[in-house]
Amino acid sequence: MTEPNALVSLLRISSHLAGQVEIRAALRSVKAEIENLLPIDHMDVCLVDDKAAWNTSYEVGIKTRWSLSRTPVAISPVRSILLGETDFMLTGNAMEDERYTYEGALAQPIIKHKLRSRVNVAMKVLGRTIGALNCSSCLPDVYDESTVVRVRQIADVLSPYFYSLRANEKAKRAAVVRAEAQAREEGLRQGALELTRALEQERQRIGMDLHDQTLADLTRIMRDAEKMVSAADKAQVIDSIQHCIADLRRIIDTAVPTILDLFGFAHALRIHLERAVEDVAAVKLETVDETEGLIDTLDPTIRIALFRIAQEAINNAARHADADHISVTVKRLKAGLQMTIMDNGRGLTASGRSRQAGKATGGLAHMRTRARLIAAEFGMSHKDGTTVTVKLPLAGLSNQAPVSYSATEEPA
Repeated sequence: MTEPNALVSLLRISSHLAGQVEIRAALRSVKAEIENLLPIDHMDVCLVDDKAAWNTSYEVGIKTRWSLSRTPVAISPVRSILLGETDFMLTGNAMEDERYTYEGALAQPIIKHKLRSRVNVAMKVLGRTIGALNCSSCLPDVYDESTVVRVRQIADVLSPYFYSLRANEKAKRAAVVRAEAQAREEGLRQGALELTRALEQERQRIGMDLHDQTLADLTRIMRDAEKMVSAADKAQVIDSIQHCIADLRRIIDTAVPTILDLFGFAHALRIHLERAVEDVAAVKLETVDETEGLIDTLDPTIRIALFRIAQEAINNAARHADADHISVTVKRLKAGLQMTIMDNGRGLTASGRSRQAGKATGGLAHMRTRARLIAAEFGMSHKDGTTVTVKLPLAGLSNQAPVSYSATEEPA
């Protein structure tokens, strides 16, 4: 039975704990009341993690190494309590008690600070041991069985409070870790977007330089070649230069998506489809824009990234998968916008070790990277051909950069 004075102290302990939001502060707030119930030179609370593998100590009184870092339960002087093997430990001289100073035990504070008398009681919540309340005196033989009863009463009051405070502490740490991870991811993504913008600007500069200088030079050379006497030589030179000009025009069109800017996403894709399969007979091409022009209002960097992904998927289908039907569909979803590129080709199977499939696989990495840079989901399947799906979240439909990313992909 609890004595009247002890009951008052326990009620005061409970009132001191009310409103506390931090474990060490809570322990300091009740230290004086506990000293009214029993003599202590050192007091600490050990709380174990969910798997009872590590414990964290919170101290008042003497400062020891126990509270400097987490400790494996296996070397704790009160491991028997933390592991649920006993409900309490009592000793008149812990410095000579092998239960506390066994080989490998973290008993240095006991020896250094001469914590002779010790009483340790399990702290439980819903029948599960969550830690131990440990009281020590530098004098020998201070505590007895009645002290164990009193410390158990204190532990019963402290346990639910400290359990809640520990849960709150863990939640705060997890929130901080998540926030830091999100900040790092957002910083990396923003940096990647800026890099993408810079690369696109550089591509456009190169394209304009090629158009203004290189093409002009080649055109002049072709005109000079037309004046050559030998018809055979002239024809050979002109043919080579024409091929060179055609290649340069393709480079320029790739570097500067002028058609995309002038005529919109769907028309630009149709032109690219035609160019991608210009040497392949009987290929059915189809483009569908179900967004009512929404895709052409996207942030230019995001729209260009979608265009590049579609280009790569079309190239893979036309040049590597022997597809005779390619379709590109862009539509609005409740969660954002979706672009789907489908073909009936061979897909990227285990034979992807071949030279052509190797190129297509490299293109797959580029598509996935571009999708990640604009915070879009990227998916690919290979049933009855290849289907590439890119889902842009709602955040990406404004002129502001998107803020989240997830990716799902079936094995290539």
